[in-house]
Amino acid sequence: MATGEKKPARSRTVLTDISSRAWEHPADRGALVALRRLKGFDVLLKTMSGVFRERAWRLTLLGSAVRVDERQFARLHRLLAEVGQSLDATDLPEMYVQADPTLNAQTIGMDKPIIVLSSGLVHHLDDDELRFVIGHELGHAISGHAVYRTLLLRLLGLGGLLNAIPGGALGIRMVTVGLLEWSRKAELSADRAGLLASQDPTAALRTHMKTASGGTLEELDVTSFLQQGAEYDEGGDVRESLIKLSLLQQQSHPFAVVRATELRRWIDSGAYTAILGGAYPLRSEDADASVSAAAQEAAASYSDVFERTQDTLGKLVHDLAGWMGTASGWLGDRFRRGGDTA
Repeated sequence: MATGEKKPARSRTVLTDISSRAWEHPADRGALVALRRLKGFDVLLKTMSGVFRERAWRLTLLGSAVRVDERQFARLHRLLAEVGQSLDATDLPEMYVQADPTLNAQTIGMDKPIIVLSSGLVHHLDDDELRFVIGHELGHAISGHAVYRTLLLRLLGLGGLLNAIPGGALGIRMVTVGLLEWSRKAELSADRAGLLASQDPTAALRTHMKTASGGTLEELDVTSFLQQGAEYDEGGDVRESLIKLSLLQQQSHPFAVVRATELRRWIDSGAYTAILGGAYPLRSEDADASVSAAAQEAAASYSDVFERTQDTLGKLVHDLAGWMGTASGWLGDRFRRGGDTA
């Protein structure tokens, strides 16, 4: 059992006034920056959700789970305070431990977010790993993923009449696929928040390994685990690429091995070290964030994925896009010179 044995205290960098934009994946940040400009909608959603649904969730947890405080799961209470300090978050969510043997955690609620940890997670993870998980969930709460995901769903709900017109069902399906893709990128964002909160890359990797294995590390190997992620990225032939796309259409979370690989890639990019060194956007400047710049960064992130992937279908899409761009340029050049050659 991971009881969180005592270890020498280790200082962590306090990321003063850090904006959630620092850890948000470009594809996640592009949507969030735009949605944050819709002033008033988020307040309305929080109010509507808090009237009944969130009260019901909280009452259910009060009656069936254990609330974390100074006397109950005091270790978790301390870890929450520590990750809050690292991310410079003064308004911390309530946290509960719920009887559940699976390794799981979630953040629910919009008006007043609540972090829920499964008993299986608390049982199998040590302090450093739990610090990463709690930081992950706090990252969700600070980014407002629940608020803006619900906001987008409500806005899309206004287009329900699409079902009554030809092709409408296909449009709804495409929107759903897009929302799931956003949800997966939001998880990558929260992983980055968890790492910035815990400031322990090794513990973050161990957490994903335990999640994938059901809680054990004794028979796992870090190199082999990361090699799995590389093999998944390679994808094989077109048939395997299509199977992968089909699997992802049903997933709101990336696979654990993929998350570990993505987090390692972010660390290797130098972004993590730069943020710890003070190079990050400030919360006080969020109102001035550029929507167009965020959209361009999102597009660039997908382009980077296609450029580095060994996935056959991914390569095909990237090469086709490149050919289309070349053909477009060639045709544009021909039309511009058309008058001279007539």
